[in-house]
Amino acid sequence: MLSRKHRPAQLLKMSNFVVSARKYRPSRFEEVVGQEHVSQTLKNALQSDHLAHAFLFCGPRGVGKTTCARILAKVLNCQNITPDFEACNECDSCKAFNGNASFNITELDAASNNSVEHIRALIEQVRFQPQQGKYKVFIIDEVHMLSQQAFNAFLKTLEEPPPYAIFILATTEKHKIIPTILSRCQIFDFRRIQVPDMVKHLQDICEQEGIEADKDALHIIGQKADGALRDALSIFDRIVAFSGKKITYEDVITNLNVLDYDFFFQMVEAMLLEDSSKVLLLFDDVQRRGFEPDLFINGLAEHLRNLLVCKDEATLQLLEVSEGLRERYRQQARLIPSRLLLTALNLANDCDVTYKLARNKRLHVEMALLKMTYINRAFQSTDNGAPAPLPEKKTADLSEKASLPHITSPSAAEEPAEEPDNPAPELPQPAPAPPENKGVLTPEPLPPAPKQEPVKVKKLNKHEAPRIDLKAMMAEVKAEVAQFEGQETAELTLDQVQAAWDGYAEAMEQESAKVILRNAELAVDGKKLTAKVTSALAENTIRQETALMEHLRVELKVPQLSLFIEIDKSKAPEAPKPKRILNSKDKYLAMRETNPLIQEIQQRFDLRPDE
Repeated sequence: MLSRKHRPAQLLKMSNFVVSARKYRPSRFEEVVGQEHVSQTLKNALQSDHLAHAFLFCGPRGVGKTTCARILAKVLNCQNITPDFEACNECDSCKAFNGNASFNITELDAASNNSVEHIRALIEQVRFQPQQGKYKVFIIDEVHMLSQQAFNAFLKTLEEPPPYAIFILATTEKHKIIPTILSRCQIFDFRRIQVPDMVKHLQDICEQEGIEADKDALHIIGQKADGALRDALSIFDRIVAFSGKKITYEDVITNLNVLDYDFFFQMVEAMLLEDSSKVLLLFDDVQRRGFEPDLFINGLAEHLRNLLVCKDEATLQLLEVSEGLRERYRQQARLIPSRLLLTALNLANDCDVTYKLARNKRLHVEMALLKMTYINRAFQSTDNGAPAPLPEKKTADLSEKASLPHITSPSAAEEPAEEPDNPAPELPQPAPAPPENKGVLTPEPLPPAPKQEPVKVKKLNKHEAPRIDLKAMMAEVKAEVAQFEGQETAELTLDQVQAAWDGYAEAMEQESAKVILRNAELAVDGKKLTAKVTSALAENTIRQETALMEHLRVELKVPQLSLFIEIDKSKAPEAPKPKRILNSKDKYLAMRETNPLIQEIQQRFDLRPDE
């Protein structure tokens, strides 16, 4: 190992480096970032001379608790306080404080000095008056680490200290402090530092250091810091060591192992085009760059959340990104319906929750991405009552506002389909390729399919009913119901309703559901049908039979028929009572009732049964 005089000059220069968290630590209240409510309250207390003898600063890490405690201690002993109640930094007390040579300020780290002996030593120091200045200030950091005995030993001194003693306690976990300590302190809750405040502070540091930095890069640093300014400054030092005097967005995401926003924009664009191949290739590219699948799915969920936020101007302020990136979010959000975003966000959340349980992590995430890709097709299938045909891959650019013409596949043309009553709003589709792009072919639309005549549902016999397709019935009965709308119907009888109800039950395939329908007790009041069941399971089973009401309305010719399900627990079969376990005395009494001679034997020999 080289001695100090033989070390290179560059190593000697590195020893003078001071990290930004210490170099740019605030020394005045006005320099504290994001805690104006605390600094202004303390300055007002100094101005009105209503200063408490004990303070408790609580909040997350790196938000300025210890910094504000030091600034307050410095101002209290300053000999020339400025008109705005800041320290002058020129008197002997301020110079001693800046040089860590002040005898009036004592700092104690409760994480390593948490016993009763340490608190007793602190109480001994409280007995002596300050040699210079007005106050002796005791700053106890991480005070929640004190033991129960140390807290109890500290109570009396904290409640009635000498007039020259002031205690400032700092903690990140206020709930661990006993209530008797909390009641003796003036509590200040520090907030998490917001990303815009961090970015502004980092820009000021860049100006002082002569560093050129992209605003998007500083936004990434602020988001990665998670509300802690000290963490943001540590990340900033690391990026400067990596990039030098010019910090770019690419350098930040590379050094911090953060996925680029562009990945998520491309992924959502591919999902809108239902381009499953591009979706899988993008995810493969993410994994080749060394990112874990769960990190990607969390980032995609955050991207979908940001798009949902952009749907309303009132919530746009929740988006913590730069102005240029915010406009890009706003443009993509215009192309996506809210229900598609909510469904995709739900799929991403389910994938994240069940990720640890999956054996094949990659396949688990890919399945979630493919489900998001075909969400719109699933909506169309639900609205139309039949599976939607597989369309050809779309290759247009999403940046255009025009929509693609509706293309009907040959399989859909052969089978006539009924138009839905309330069709779902279609997504704005991308524009077709311009004529000069010869590589993209635009298929010609086929002639519209002929409209199918409504087919009447075959009435079911109570005793002999064929198997029916319940899903197909949903599409067929809508036309049948429309024929009876507006017609006056005769008053329903219980026998008619029971016959239609039993006919539907006989056509069901599941034996358990068939038994539940048979056991239901029906009652008719005008156009109101009430079914009484014995359990919540039976109620849920009947509610899931969506084709039941359509069948009853068509069979009874009452389009306005409504169904109410009630649970009658009084008719539920009672659970068998558990058998009582007999002890020795109970067995003796039972035997004595059966055979009276046993009592005579017990009296003759003076026997006593065990209790």
